[in-house]
Amino acid sequence: MTSETRAALTEKTLAIAVRRLAARDVDLRTTVERFGSPPLWDRPSGFSTLVHIILEQQVSLASAAAAFGRLEARLGTLTPAGFLELTDAELLGIGFSRQKARYARALASAVEDATLDIGGLGALDDEAVERELVALPGIGPWTATIYRLMVLRRPDAWPASDIALAQSLAEVRGLAERPSPGDMLAIAETWRPWRAVAARILWHGYLETRAERRRNGR
Repeated sequence: MTSETRAALTEKTLAIAVRRLAARDVDLRTTVERFGSPPLWDRPSGFSTLVHIILEQQVSLASAAAAFGRLEARLGTLTPAGFLELTDAELLGIGFSRQKARYARALASAVEDATLDIGGLGALDDEAVERELVALPGIGPWTATIYRLMVLRRPDAWPASDIALAQSLAEVRGLAERPSPGDMLAIAETWRPWRAVAARILWHGYLETRAERRRNGR
């Protein structure tokens, strides 16, 4: 990793990267001109955020946020030890599937026994972060990449299997169907070392487009 790709994105470097990408790619420029620059969308590091990202796997952000809110209401401060005290029935009532409950339990146990040092992930390069996270049950490349992108704010993280991201790219490029993860990787090559910024632009366009449709009753 170069110093540019290792440094966490800030509001300042995000703005710089948005300008660079808009100058380089007409579709990204059109999205920025229409909807403005995207938010930084940063999240705090730690166990609770990773649990939240696990809840977001293959469901809507609203559904995951509702379940996470119920979890926080149940526990107050969310800690690995507190999470491990919850029964399967309690987790199902909160909104965890049996599979996600198992994944989150494995994560909590790994943090408790220091198998995973979440606080130390920021000192690792992207590949090492990926290895540490995907070694846990239920944490695949998407979850690990979202953690790198939003929590560690790595500028070149690119969640190639993200459905909303693929849909947004299909819409801005006028593609007949959503690109495959392999296609997503190929398309994004030209956006290095700012692929995480391109992702923010595309997500921003995706969300704003749908908000616009709701306002217009479509």
